[in-house]
Amino acid sequence: MANLLVSGVGGIILSVLLAILILLFMICVHEFGHFISGRILGFKINEFAIGFGPALFKRKGKKRGTVFSVRAFPLGGFCAFEGEDGEQADPNAFNNKKPWQRIIVLISGALMNYLVALLLVIVGFFAYGQPCYKMGAMLPHEQYTAQYSLMEGDVILGVEGRNAYFATDLIFALKGKTEGESVNVDVLRGGEKQRVEVKLRTDCNFKNSSEISKLWRALGSDTYEAEDGNLYWCVTAQNCRFSFFETIGRSFAYSFKTAGTIFKVLGELLTGNLGISAMGGPVTTIRQTGAIAVQGFQSFLQVAAYIGVNLAVFNLLPIPALDGSKVVFCIIEWIFRKPVPRKVEAVIHAVGFALILLFAVVVDILQFARC
Repeated sequence: MANLLVSGVGGIILSVLLAILILLFMICVHEFGHFISGRILGFKINEFAIGFGPALFKRKGKKRGTVFSVRAFPLGGFCAFEGEDGEQADPNAFNNKKPWQRIIVLISGALMNYLVALLLVIVGFFAYGQPCYKMGAMLPHEQYTAQYSLMEGDVILGVEGRNAYFATDLIFALKGKTEGESVNVDVLRGGEKQRVEVKLRTDCNFKNSSEISKLWRALGSDTYEAEDGNLYWCVTAQNCRFSFFETIGRSFAYSFKTAGTIFKVLGELLTGNLGISAMGGPVTTIRQTGAIAVQGFQSFLQVAAYIGVNLAVFNLLPIPALDGSKVVFCIIEWIFRKPVPRKVEAVIHAVGFALILLFAVVVDILQFARC
């Protein structure tokens, strides 16, 4: 799959297929997390399905009676527990199990997503190295000599003693600093690690984590005009290799940083620092995921890992219809020794699911309106 640079209709079809493949894989991984923990804890599982809609293939297990199926629409899957949405006499039904057992089953999906995402990051870092930012042409500055500036070819490893994995790491490390202020930047220069003192070219008054242009301007990057007539910053990606144990450590840190970035974006949305139009629904997700995935196998691994961490984070949020909300109901039952009425809980989850669908449609419409 390396260096898949396909254009035209074939490229669009391939990108969509790859995006669907990544989403289907990660959702199946999520449901398998529920399945394996439920099986270990003795829950009765009626069906484990890949996809939705009419069944194309079904097979019933002889020992426990679980149906394994493949369905027509490959956007998802499910693990259907006995008595998940109501009361059942079977002692192994979902709601008849102890709250702590249900909590383990509920969080296992997100945990499995995270573990698979972490594995993909580790594979990518060992195979290709960690993606870092390489500075291209730099803007000359009368006041600041080369001693206090980044140089063309510098690969940024960290700022102010913090490792850099994403542009957001640089943004949060420099946020609030002013023009002319000195910052320590760890770089790879000429194949050697160095710490250089850099004087910022502009104020770092970032309003949110999407203001990457201000970041590169502050660090002195020049711009170039591409064939499409747009200006782009002279910053490219370069893979950096580290020792075995440092690669493992950076893989864990990268996965944690990915989750942290998601929380930061959610926080900015809630505080109004980032507009809702910056988000995307299912259509936008498939389009952007596919566009990145076709760039090569390394990009494929990166976007698959990012989707995996996204699913882990969002499913644990206490939003009705998501696993995190169901965990909250289990905790309430555990504390008060009495469950919230099942019908009330079912209505809350149904309303939450409807609102999530509505939100997904709205953000997709906003994305296409911006195009």
